Amino acid sequence: MQAFTEARHAASVDEFWCVEHPPVFTLGRAGRREHIHNVGEVPVIHVDRGGQVTYHGPGQVVIYLLVDLRRRHWGIRHLVSLIENSIITTLAMHQIEATTQTGAPGVYVNGDKIAALGLRVRKGCTFHGLSLNVSMDLKPFSNIDPCGYPGLNVTQTRSLSNLSDPLLAGRDLLGRLTHWLEYDTIETFQTLP
Repeated sequence: MQAFTEARHAASVDEFWCVEHPPVFTLGRAGRREHIHNVGEVPVIHVDRGGQVTYHGPGQVVIYLLVDLRRRHWGIRHLVSLIENSIITTLAMHQIEATTQTGAPGVYVNGDKIAALGLRVRKGCTFHGLSLNVSMDLKPFSNIDPCGYPGLNVTQTRSLSNLSDPLLAGRDLLGRLTHWLEYDTIETFQTLP
């Protein structure tokens, strides 16, 4: 992401990277170690996004958004709102009623976090992105204060609806993101491990 962002120029197309990570905790630039309790053998990686600590693992959709904000004349807050609305409308497609919370980026269902956001802007372009909990082991979240909030509970789509396939969730969410972010042309590429 860093190399892609550094190499961008005015004509570079925006890209979304949809991935699934092996178990890992990521700690943002302002992240504080006191929000990490007992991670055992799972690595903690310092990353250059905003936000505190979160967990990524199998069964979670992670989408990195490599967007040129200058070209679109958007501020970061506008992009965050569009991302949150994309997640909310995707969840609504599966009968999950989700909301945002003032001062706490991400998406929540009944106060439990279901999707996290962490972005970085360099040269007017974003990288890093969002994670949506679909069908995963949620226990590792109990080893951290998710997003720096002690006692914050997390949930996933599998517990709230019949949406338990990360590939389906990723496809649906990419469709909503491209709609909300007003992309006209979409090319899809898939890289297998």
